Amino acid sequence: MRMARVGILLDQAAKMRRHRYGFNVFEAFAGEVLSHAGIPFQWIDHVSDVTERQLDVLIVACMDEHEDNAETIWSFAEQGGAVISYAGLKCLTSRLGCRAERDITVGYASASLQEEERSLLRFLKARPWLQQDGEQNNAVVQASGSLRKDEPAGREAGAALLQFSIGKGRIDRWAVNIPYTLVHFQQGTEPVLDDGIPATDGSGAVDEGILKADDRIALDWEYDRTTTETSAPYFKEPYADLWKEVMIEHLLKLVLEQGLTLPFISYWPDGISSVATISHDSDLNIDESAEATLDTLRDCGIQSTWCMIEPGYSPYIYDKVKQAGHELAFHYNALEANDGKWDEAEFDRQFAWLKQAIGADRVTSNKNHYTIFQGWSELFDWCEHHGIEVDQTRGPSKRGNIGFLFGTCHPYFPIAWFDQGNRSYNVLEISFLTQDLDHHLLADSSVVEPFLEQVMRVEGVAHFLFHQVHILNQEPVNKAIRKVVAEARERGFTFWTSQQINDWERARRKVCITGIDANAEARVKHGTELKDAVVWIPVQEGAANREIVNRFGVPCVKQVLGAPRTTIPSLS
Repeated sequence: MRMARVGILLDQAAKMRRHRYGFNVFEAFAGEVLSHAGIPFQWIDHVSDVTERQLDVLIVACMDEHEDNAETIWSFAEQGGAVISYAGLKCLTSRLGCRAERDITVGYASASLQEEERSLLRFLKARPWLQQDGEQNNAVVQASGSLRKDEPAGREAGAALLQFSIGKGRIDRWAVNIPYTLVHFQQGTEPVLDDGIPATDGSGAVDEGILKADDRIALDWEYDRTTTETSAPYFKEPYADLWKEVMIEHLLKLVLEQGLTLPFISYWPDGISSVATISHDSDLNIDESAEATLDTLRDCGIQSTWCMIEPGYSPYIYDKVKQAGHELAFHYNALEANDGKWDEAEFDRQFAWLKQAIGADRVTSNKNHYTIFQGWSELFDWCEHHGIEVDQTRGPSKRGNIGFLFGTCHPYFPIAWFDQGNRSYNVLEISFLTQDLDHHLLADSSVVEPFLEQVMRVEGVAHFLFHQVHILNQEPVNKAIRKVVAEARERGFTFWTSQQINDWERARRKVCITGIDANAEARVKHGTELKDAVVWIPVQEGAANREIVNRFGVPCVKQVLGAPRTTIPSLS
C-alpha cells in the first residue's frame, strides 16, 4: 500500500486578513493534533498550491470563501482527492445541495464513527448544514452523528458529519469546528482578565479575586461534572482528547477507503500505554516536609517533579532530591498576598534565584503558584525566553473543579493569540488533574480510580499534585499519594517526571515517516535512533500476515524502532 499524501491548507493571505481584523485562526491547531499523533502531513500555504502538491487528502483549515477557491477544492475532489473541513466550505454550500443553518455556540455531539457510540461530546462552535431534497447536484450524501443545541438533552440540530461523493473523490464536512473547540477547551474561552463564574453548589468558588487558569474554562458546572460514590464532584470527560480521536479515526478510515495507508507514531514507547506523573509545590519550604516526601517517594519507588518557590529549602535538600533522581523545577509566584507579582521582570528575578539556589543552568519545568494566570500568552512568552520547555499551570484550584476541566490529559504545544500570528509556543503544557487528595479541605481519593480509567482510555498522562507540607502534616494525604501509585501500577502505568515526558514527546516528534517500503514497513528518518518508538501502519482487514491491532478504530500492524536510545534519559 502506498502512504497517503496529506496536506493542511492554511492559506497565508486569508490568515493574515483575519489577523488584520482581530480574528484568531485556531483552525491551525489541526496541525498540532496530527503532529502529536505522529501523522505525516505537509502545510499548504496557498490555495493555488493544492493541485501541484499531488495530495491524496486535503484538510481545509483556512482559506477565503470565494468562487475561485471553491472551484479549486471541487476540482481536487472531482479528480479523486479527499477533502476534510471542520465547519467551513461555506462557498460550496449550495453546490453540495445544502443550506446553512444558524451557528451553534455550544452543544453536544454524537460523533462516533464506530459501531459502539461514544458518549456525547461537548463542542464550542458548530455551523450545521441541512440537506435540500433534489438539489444535491449529483453529490451522493451520507450523514453521520447528530448535534444537540446547548445541552445534552437539547434540540437536535443536524448531522455531525456529511460526506459527499464528488466525481472520483469526496468532500467530508464536519459541522463542528473541532480545532477551535480543542483550543478553547485546553486554553480557555478567552484571555483571563477577570474572575470566572463559580459553581452554584459552592464547590468551585473561582470568583475569589485571584486570576487563575480555571477562570476561563469552557466546561459547564451542571452538564459536565459527575460525582463519585462519596459525592466528590469532578469533570468527568477528557473532551478534547476524545475529539482528537474523532479527527484521527476519521482521517485514517478515509485513507484506507482510498486504498492507501497512513502510518502514525504511538504516544509512548513500546510496552507503555499510559504514563503517570506526580509533582510537588514547595510553598512553605519546610525542610522536614521535604525529608518526609523523599521518604514517601522512596517507599513508592518513583521519581517526581519538585516545583520550587522562593526562598526554597536548605541547600542540602536539593542535593538529596537530585541524588534520588527527582526533577527540580520552578514555582513562579505571582500571588500578591505572598509578595508575588504578575510581571516579566519579577518572573526573571525569581527564575534567576532558582537557578542559583539549585545550582542548575537548565530548568525544564514550571508551575505557577496558586495556578495564577493572566491574559492568554504572557506566561508562555516568559517560559520561552528562559528556555523553560514545560508548563504545568493549567489545573484545578478548587475542590469542585478537579478532573478534566481543560478537556485533556495529553501534553500539547499551545497556540498563540492572533497578535502573535497564532503560532505554536515552544512550551509543552502538561495539565494536572487534582491536588492533595484526602486533604481535609479538598477532594477525597475516591476520584483516583475514575481519573486513571479515563487517562487509560485516551493513553494520556495522569498528573497528580501533592504539596510536601501536606504530605508531612496530614497523614491522609501521605496515604493518598501511596494509593495513587499503587492504583496506577495495578493498571500498568509507568511513572515519569515532567522532564522525561518532555524529552520523549519532543524526540518522538522528530521521527519522520517518508513512505512504505517493499516489506510493508514504514521508511523512517530523523529519529531512527529513538529506541522503542512504535509506528502503527493501518492495513485493510485481513490483508497482512502479521498480528493485527485495532488503533483509532482501524486495523494496524506494529513496527518498533529498535536502534539504541541516544537522546532520551533512562525511563523508570
